[in-house]
Amino acid sequence: MLLISRAEVEALLDADALVDALATAMADLSAGRASVPPRVAAEVPERDGLVLAMPGHVPSVGALAVKVVSLFPRNAGTPVATHQAVVVVCDPATGTPVAFMDGTALTERRTAAGSALATRLLARADARVLAVLGTGVQARAHALALPRVRPLCEIRVAGRDAGHARALSAELARALPDAQVRACSTWAGALDGADVVAAATSSAEPVVRREWLAPGAHVNSVGFTVAGGEVDAATVRAARVVVESRAAALAPAPAGAADLRGRLDPEPGPAEIGELVAGTRPGRASPEEITLYKSVGVAAQDAAAAALVLAAARERGAGTEVEL
Repeated sequence: MLLISRAEVEALLDADALVDALATAMADLSAGRASVPPRVAAEVPERDGLVLAMPGHVPSVGALAVKVVSLFPRNAGTPVATHQAVVVVCDPATGTPVAFMDGTALTERRTAAGSALATRLLARADARVLAVLGTGVQARAHALALPRVRPLCEIRVAGRDAGHARALSAELARALPDAQVRACSTWAGALDGADVVAAATSSAEPVVRREWLAPGAHVNSVGFTVAGGEVDAATVRAARVVVESRAAALAPAPAGAADLRGRLDPEPGPAEIGELVAGTRPGRASPEEITLYKSVGVAAQDAAAAALVLAAARERGAGTEVEL
């Protein structure tokens, strides 16, 4: 078995190739070619924690993998991450486990790449201003990923902690020297006139409100809490909503999206991103339309990302071979 560390995952996972691989995986999922059973969770109520298992098989990218991810929000502000994960990759021909890799960096990158794919499909071509809501690892990952699919030249960062927002803004200014980056003191200030939004918070109260959004804005929302959602009901009702999987997004807690629960007509329901890739459901209808990509995370994306990492590791001789 090949062991692949977090540093190696970060070095091996190509951002642009990942967006393309996720497009293929999402088309497979929507067409019924991928096998992605509902994720299951063991609850740790005394710590408000969850441990989830997410298996997935995506034939078009030769991916068969299982991710185990823990979500412990009380770790916020400590040296221990709120999200931690590992991935086991199996040979799709034999089922033999062939790799064990860090899943924390993989999850970070594939989540942002999923939003980049949605932005590529849904945001206006002339989008220039990005609002980043949140200051954690997903906020940073989205700020780096989304300018790869749209010419975003202004980035605004807002968070519950003004110091964290300033620190992330300074970091992004160094990483993206061609963009104008600034911290905002309020969610509304960051959203004012923004063309693209990346909401990546653990807020149980909405940080995206309809009255704060400009006409034609595209919103990516990846924040997750069991109790509530970061996008308000008015935005959900006004927007063209797109998800990875209707079954996953509309599932009961803790699997689904609290933002969407009870706020959408069941038929035909939100479009899936794979349907947009395949052209079987429409995307943006007009320059003024608000679009919303609500992500809850699906194993097809993890499996596709893990297959990319494993292929790159074999090509470059990375990782450590071990006998179990």
